[in-house]
Amino acid sequence: MNQPTVKRSIMPLADLATPMAVRVAATLGLAEHAGTAGATAERLASLTGTSAPALSRLLDHLVAMEVFDLDTESGRYRPTDLGAQLREDAPEGIKPLLDITCAGGRAELAFVDLLEVMTSGAPAYPHRYGRDFWADLDAEPKLRTSFDAQMNWRFREQAPLIARQYDWSRFPDIVDVGGGDGPLLIEILRAHPGVRGRILDLPPTAAAAAERLKVAGLDDRASAVPGSFFDPLPTGADAYLLSDILHDWDDEHAREILIGCRRAAAPNGSVVLIEPVRGHGADTAIDLFMLMCFGSKERTVEELTGLATGCGLAFRGAVPVTDGRWALEFTVAS
Repeated sequence: MNQPTVKRSIMPLADLATPMAVRVAATLGLAEHAGTAGATAERLASLTGTSAPALSRLLDHLVAMEVFDLDTESGRYRPTDLGAQLREDAPEGIKPLLDITCAGGRAELAFVDLLEVMTSGAPAYPHRYGRDFWADLDAEPKLRTSFDAQMNWRFREQAPLIARQYDWSRFPDIVDVGGGDGPLLIEILRAHPGVRGRILDLPPTAAAAAERLKVAGLDDRASAVPGSFFDPLPTGADAYLLSDILHDWDDEHAREILIGCRRAAAPNGSVVLIEPVRGHGADTAIDLFMLMCFGSKERTVEELTGLATGCGLAFRGAVPVTDGRWALEFTVAS
């Protein structure tokens, strides 16, 4: 006898209570405050400056979602193994992506204005916050610091792979354009002792990069240059590296960045893109985020190649360097 088909409900896909409860828990530091011993809702409310009755209802939902446990005798809430991932020192490193006072978590909240994006085609972030993402980072030092930390988290496993699985030794002098505080260039320098480099980023991040190079013992082979990739770049390098840069920008601005690299490159110099590629590491969710936050998109290899060749660069090849990213190399067209 055939079993009746159970019709799937779309409601679990539309739930906002759980994702917001998790994000608020991360923002309030509930996993840290509760610790392994646990704490009552009243104690956690006192530590976080929140309403105890309201917080207890948030915690009860997190218990239902198996993010926290409740000892009914003591009334103490403590994070489960799942909830422990919300801790700032958790190896998963995902708290900055959830904490709504950090760059990543703040950006995600702009999804509430997705309807406006569909109507106007413009990003939601400025509509929600009154200025674009990058201006927000410039205005709020905590956002800038958290964004740099987020980039480090994103590259913590991928940077060593990218450094080893691509022949950077062909480029004695590399400029890492928009290279943050140096996670990728540092790994490249470690893997290829004959390479020297420069990291270009905005002044606060460049200062952090200079300190990080010093701590890594690489300041004799690399330096940090404060500046924007929309301004003239340091000239004469063998390769200009753009890692996770172009997907943050629409086609017009992406072309401007590529043209700047082409103008700065040494004769026969190269421009190397490290990018998530649509269909090969960049899924539909992140593509929608790029539209919502930046008005940009994840691109295919063909789209990236078309952008670069339209800026006077000659395509040399494209290869996957990690499960999530490809390397596309271009040379200055003669």
